[in-house]
Amino acid sequence: MPVTETSRPAGRRPVGPADASAPSAGTPMPPRAKLILLLLCAAQFIIALDFSILNVALPVLGGDLGMGQADLQWAVTAFALPSGGFLLLSGRIADLFGRRRLFLIGLALFTAASVLAALAWSPAAFLAGRALQGLGAAIIVPTGMSLLTTTFTEGPQRERALGISGTVLSLGFTIGMVLGGVLTDALGWRSTMGLLSVAGVAVLAVAPLVLPESRHPERPRLDLPGAVTVTGGLLALIYALSTAAQQGFGRPDVLVTLGAGGVLLAAFVRVESRAAQPLVSLPMLRRRNVAWGNLAGLTTFAMMSTVVFLLTLYLQEVLGLSAFRTGLLFGAQGVVSALAGLVAPKVIGRFGARRTLLAGLLVQAGCTASLLGLGAGTAGWPALIGVSCASVGHLWAIVAYGVTATSGVPDAEQGLATGLVTSSQQVGITLGIPLLSAVASAHTAALRAAGGGSAEALLGGIKLGLGLDAALVAVVALLVAAGLRTARAPRRG
Repeated sequence: MPVTETSRPAGRRPVGPADASAPSAGTPMPPRAKLILLLLCAAQFIIALDFSILNVALPVLGGDLGMGQADLQWAVTAFALPSGGFLLLSGRIADLFGRRRLFLIGLALFTAASVLAALAWSPAAFLAGRALQGLGAAIIVPTGMSLLTTTFTEGPQRERALGISGTVLSLGFTIGMVLGGVLTDALGWRSTMGLLSVAGVAVLAVAPLVLPESRHPERPRLDLPGAVTVTGGLLALIYALSTAAQQGFGRPDVLVTLGAGGVLLAAFVRVESRAAQPLVSLPMLRRRNVAWGNLAGLTTFAMMSTVVFLLTLYLQEVLGLSAFRTGLLFGAQGVVSALAGLVAPKVIGRFGARRTLLAGLLVQAGCTASLLGLGAGTAGWPALIGVSCASVGHLWAIVAYGVTATSGVPDAEQGLATGLVTSSQQVGITLGIPLLSAVASAHTAALRAAGGGSAEALLGGIKLGLGLDAALVAVVALLVAAGLRTARAPRRG
C-alpha cells in the first residue's frame, strides 16, 4: 500500500510515532513501542480471523438464513471484494488525512459491520454486513502497517516487528477455523460475528490512547487514475475468480469481468509508469529483492490459505467430521505455527533471509504434496500432520520474505517497500482460495458428470487443487532462488 516517504527533505522526519518512540537497531524495544505493536497485531489478528471464521459455519449459516448452496460463496466473496479492491486506495487516503485517523475510522466501520452481520435478519442484511467488514479491513490493514513501519526503524527491530505481524496474520487465519467450529457448535454461527464485534470494541477503546497521529509530511496528491484502475481491476478479478469457484469459467459475467480486470490492471501499470506520485512505485519493483521477495510472499499466503480451505472441505465433506472436531484439528496446527513463527527469526539469524525463504517455500510445497496421499477412508491425523509441517515452512517464508523485501532499501523509500509487503499478504489471501477452489470445483463437477460418487468426486477435486498448490509453490521457489542470487538480503546475527 502506498506509504510514500520518498519526497521527504533532508533532515526532516515523518510526523508520527517514529518521532517519539522509534527504537533503533540494537536497542531494546521501548514499552510504548511494544504497546503499539501489540495493539496493531491485535487489529491484524481480528481481520485475519474474519477471513476464515465463517468457513466451517457456512452450512449452518445457509440453513438459518435460507441461502442456497450456490449462494453461500457470497458470504466469502462479499468480504473479499472490498477488502482486496480498496487496499491501495485506502493506504493513499491515509497518507493524505492521517493514518491514525483512518485506522480508527476503519476499525469503527468493521466493528459496526460485525454487529450488523451478527444480527442479520435476511441474506441481504448479512451480505451487507460482510461487505462493510471487508471495506473496514481494507482500511485497517494498510494504515496499521504504515503505523508499524513509522514506529520501528529499519534493521533488527523492524524485522522483528514485521515478522511478528506476519505470523499473527497467518495464525489468525488458522485460529479462525478453530473458533469458527467451536463457536458454531456451541452457540451458533452468529456468535462468530459477535466475537469479532467484541474484539473490535476492545481494540477501538484502547487505540486512541496508544496511537499517535502519523501522515506523510508533504501530503502527497491522490493518484486518481491509478486509484480507479487498480480498484476496478482488483474488484473485477476477485469477482470473476470467486464466481468461477462455484459456477465455472463458462459464465458470460465471469469471462467479461475477468477480461475487464486484466485490461484495468494493465492500464494501472501504464498509469503508474507516468504518474508523478504513483500508488505503486514501479522503480521500486525493479529492485530484485523487493520484486522476488513480494512474489514469494504473495505465493506463500495465497497457497497456504488455500490448503486450509481445501482441507476444511476434506475433513467435513469427505470424512464427515463435525465443525467442532475440524476446529480442534486446526487448533493443533495453530500451535505448530506459533512455534515456527518464534523460531523463524533465529533461523534467519543463522542462515540468512534468502536461504530461510527458499527453505520455507520448499518445505511448504513438499508437505502440501504429501497431502495427495489422503483418502476417503483415512483418519484426520494424516491431514493434520501434513498441514502442520506445511505451516512450519509457511511461517519461515512469511518472516523471511518481509525481511528480504525491505532489506537494502533507502530509508526514504521504506514506506513504499513495506506497503508492497502488506499488499502481497492481502492480495494473496484474497485471490488464492477463489483461484484454486475454482479449479477444484470444476474438476469435481467433471468427475460427477462422469458418474463418480459424490465423496470420491469431491476428493478428486480437492487433490487436484492441492497438487496445483504444491506445484505453484515449488515453481516460485525455484524462480525466487534464481532471481535473488545476486540480491541476497543481509544476514542478521
